[in-house]
Amino acid sequence: RLARKAFSVTAAYDTEIVQWLDSLDSPSGAAPEGDAQPDAAAQLPETLHIAAVRSEVLRYGENPHQVGARYVTANGDSCWESAVVHQGKAMSYLNVYDADAAWRLVWSLGEERPAAVVIKHANPCGVAVADTIEEAYRLAHECDPISAFGGIVALNRPMTKAVAESLVNVFTEVVVAESYEPGALEVLGSKENLRVIETRRPVAAPLDVRGIEGGWLVQTTDVVTIDRSAWKVVTDRAPSDAEMIDLELAWKVAAKVTSNTIVLVKDGQAVGIGAGQQNRRDSGRIAAEKADGRAAGGACASDAFFPFRDGLDAAI
Repeated sequence: RLARKAFSVTAAYDTEIVQWLDSLDSPSGAAPEGDAQPDAAAQLPETLHIAAVRSEVLRYGENPHQVGARYVTANGDSCWESAVVHQGKAMSYLNVYDADAAWRLVWSLGEERPAAVVIKHANPCGVAVADTIEEAYRLAHECDPISAFGGIVALNRPMTKAVAESLVNVFTEVVVAESYEPGALEVLGSKENLRVIETRRPVAAPLDVRGIEGGWLVQTTDVVTIDRSAWKVVTDRAPSDAEMIDLELAWKVAAKVTSNTIVLVKDGQAVGIGAGQQNRRDSGRIAAEKADGRAAGGACASDAFFPFRDGLDAAI
């Protein structure tokens, strides 16, 4: 037992040295021009070394019969490690997974305007930006109130008492914010099972790692950048400024939704999200059904091309 502890310390130390050496020759991360493919040899390490310490034993894994825990990299700095949990039951595997997805999504929308997101099973079911955080949360919830039941809420502004009063009327598993204004925690305290988390803004990891049988799939992190000068308008009519703003939001949201996805946005509100379908036509149909006419005059984003027109027809 003591030998294992000693080797785990030296292994973590060696891992930190390798990671530091890799950082000396880290690529710029610039996207390749035109149709050129990224050079994996230049952007991904030859070997992968991960040292992580078990930081929190979770209530259970993805299902109640599974055990789960949260690990933090030995030399890393996780926002979940420094988080303050003000109240609520212990977190489960999906609680942490969804809270992380919600927290990263809400900050990927930028910080210029108040934003709110509602996540369910790692996919957003509500996203909105507005002039106030109260309005942003109201619009995010109204995107899909049925799916918002039992969801995860994240805000890019301090939780106000007014938002807290609206939120306690909806069954919510977790709420995440950078801070809580006076009175908000007292209001949220009326829901004793609601997990209330306060933490700093997330930092994008350099690599995205996913386990497969006998190994790992590794890719660079998907960071969405908005550069209108690189966008092509291929229709006779160019989008208006308002449509472009909605299109930018739809594009940012689509990047965080499981493929195949269609996202419909109107006036800063994601009114229809079709996620994780086996074909794009079903995604478009689901998004349109959820929007229920609210997307007219707005924008549509897809996470991949349309091989046939039926997917686009369904969204339209």
